Amino acid sequence: MRQPDSPSRHFEPDLRRMTRINLRPIASPMPVGFFAVAIASVLVGAMQLGLFGDDAHRAVALTICPAFVLQLIVSVLAFGARDVLAATLMACFSGTWLASALVLALGPPQGTQVLGLLNLVFALFALLMATVAHRKRVMWFVLCAAVPRFAAAGVFNLTGAHWLGYVSGALGLVLAAVAMFAAFALMLEDMKGEEVLFVGRRGPAGEAVEGELSVQLRDLERQAGVRRTL
Repeated sequence: MRQPDSPSRHFEPDLRRMTRINLRPIASPMPVGFFAVAIASVLVGAMQLGLFGDDAHRAVALTICPAFVLQLIVSVLAFGARDVLAATLMACFSGTWLASALVLALGPPQGTQVLGLLNLVFALFALLMATVAHRKRVMWFVLCAAVPRFAAAGVFNLTGAHWLGYVSGALGLVLAAVAMFAAFALMLEDMKGEEVLFVGRRGPAGEAVEGELSVQLRDLERQAGVRRTL
């Protein structure tokens, strides 16, 4: 004989037939984010290579501040587009540019050493991100270029070795070139609706562009914003 359900157990009715999910399509914000990385990296790299005078720190700081704003906006849009990798990367890039700009502009005591530690931590963060972003090749390339650049910048800030400043500046230009290519490739792909330059998506990242709608809706009930808790 069937026992009655315990009062502590509560079963909700099947609401799937009554559920509707409304999406608001947005353009990909990633080209803006990578262009901001490229521009800021060129300015900081040029300063470290000695292309500006010794008193250019404040001007460089004011010039890279827009990168903080742009990448913060990109991060918010990427979270809305349910791309946690892109959103996390852009948010952390944004915070790093803001911290760098403030230290360069204000010149607080021990600011260079603190900035050096920040750059090292960011290099570690970029390395960890690269281990999970391999299916998004353009993002992976940017991360692979960012790791040595921020590592060299961190050691340079902590030690003050001039040759490391030149290495960091050169690696910053490499990062800028990779980020510029990534931005341009993603922008062309979004405009043409297909891969024009090498983007190299694989797995779920490839299915997001090439897969059918049924693939995109797979496991939708487990996504953030649909399930009850993160």
